[in-house]
Amino acid sequence: MNMERRDFIRTGLAAAVPAYVAASSAIRVGVIGCGGRGEAAAMNAMNAGKDVHIVAMGDIRLDRVQEKRAALKLKYPDQVDVTDDRCFKGFDAYKHVIEASQVLIIANAAKFHPMHLKAAIEAGRHVFVEKPHAIDPYGIQTVREACDLARQKGLCVQSGLQSRYHPGYQETMKRVHDGAIGDIVAIQETWLRPPYVMYERAPGLTEVEYQASNQYHFHWLCGDDVPQTLIHNLDRASWAMRGAAPVRAWGMAGRSTLKGYIYGDVFDHHAVVYEFANGVRIYAYCRTIDNCYNENSSLILGTKGRCDLLKLSIQGETNWRHPGPQSKANAYDLEHVALFDAIRSGKPLNAGEYMVRSTLIGLMGQFSCYSGKEVAWDQISNSRYFHAPKPEDVRADMEPPVKPGPDGSYPVFFTPGVSKVL
Repeated sequence: MNMERRDFIRTGLAAAVPAYVAASSAIRVGVIGCGGRGEAAAMNAMNAGKDVHIVAMGDIRLDRVQEKRAALKLKYPDQVDVTDDRCFKGFDAYKHVIEASQVLIIANAAKFHPMHLKAAIEAGRHVFVEKPHAIDPYGIQTVREACDLARQKGLCVQSGLQSRYHPGYQETMKRVHDGAIGDIVAIQETWLRPPYVMYERAPGLTEVEYQASNQYHFHWLCGDDVPQTLIHNLDRASWAMRGAAPVRAWGMAGRSTLKGYIYGDVFDHHAVVYEFANGVRIYAYCRTIDNCYNENSSLILGTKGRCDLLKLSIQGETNWRHPGPQSKANAYDLEHVALFDAIRSGKPLNAGEYMVRSTLIGLMGQFSCYSGKEVAWDQISNSRYFHAPKPEDVRADMEPPVKPGPDGSYPVFFTPGVSKVL
C-alpha cells in the first residue's frame, strides 16, 4: 500500500465516518481475526441490534475468512454483507478491514492488538478489542496512547474483559464493596483446564503463517497463559480491589507435560503471588494439561466471610446467593450492547483504564514466571521491553523467533533463573 493510500485511510476517510451513528443507519462492522473468538464476537455484535452489519473480514488465512463468513451468513442472513472483495488475507489485511468499516472487532493474535487498535483509532473508528490487550510492556504503552487518542476524538473503545458486564457479578461485587465480607484479606484466582484452540499445520503456509494461525501456543504471539487466560480472573480481582494495582509479584512456572509441535513453546503451568500495599495478596493459578483437576473460580476472602464470585454467593456473617435469572446473563452480548448503544447515542465509552491496568497485572505475573524474579509494578509499567519482532515488522516470509527442533517440537523459549526479560 503506497503512502497516499495509507494517508487516505488514516486521515481522509476518518472525516467521512462520523463518531455518532444514527439508530436508523446500518453500522458497518469489520472483523480482524477469523478464529473462534472473532466469529463469536461478530455474533455478539450482531446480537446488539439489527442495525449492526458485518461488512468486512480479515485473517492470516483466506480459507478461515471464507469459512467464518459462510457460518455467520447462515445464522444472520440479513446482517452479514461481506462480499468477496471485502475478504482480506495476510498481515496487512487489517488496513483494508479498517478502510471498509465504521467499527472494528479486533480478535486476532494478541501481539497485533495494540497496533491494530491504534490504526483504527487514528482512522476515526470505534473499536472492540479482545483480551489480552497487549503481550508486553511496549504493546501496552501503545494501547494507553490509543485509548487517550480515542478520548480526544470522541471514539469508543470497548474491552473483551466481559466480566464487568455480567449483572450477577455486578450485584455480587457491589455487596463485597459494601462490606458483606468485611475487609478483603486475600483473593484466590484459578483457571485450570486442558490445552485449548489447537490448529494442525495447514499445507502451503510459511512457518510464520502457521505460528500465527496457531497463535495461542507461541509466546511472541499470545503472551502465554497468564495474560492470555488468567487475565479474566485478574481483572475480576482488580475490580474487587477497587482498581488498586499490586506493588509486586513473584511467580513460578514451566513446561512439564506438553509434547509435540502443536503445543508451540508456551508454558503449561503457572502460579503467581501478587502483593498490594495494604498487605492483601492474590494467589493466582493457571494450567493447560490434559487429565488433571480443572477449575475456574474467583474466591474473595474477607474478615467477615468469603465470596465465590462466579457462583454469585457470599458466606459468613452474611449468607446470600443471587436469586434471579440475571445470574445466567450473557456478558459477552451485554458488553457489545453497551458499545453499540454508546455509538448510537454519541456518548463515547472508553474502557482504557481497566484495560491497561488488568493487562499490566497479567504481564507482571507472566514476566516474573519467565525470569524467576520478583517484578515490581513500577518496573513493568515503565518498561519498553517487547517480544521480538515488533508487530509492525512481522512478515510472512521472515525468520520466526522460535523454530522447531529436529523432532518437529518447539523448544521452550524462556528459562526461569536464566532469562532476562525487563
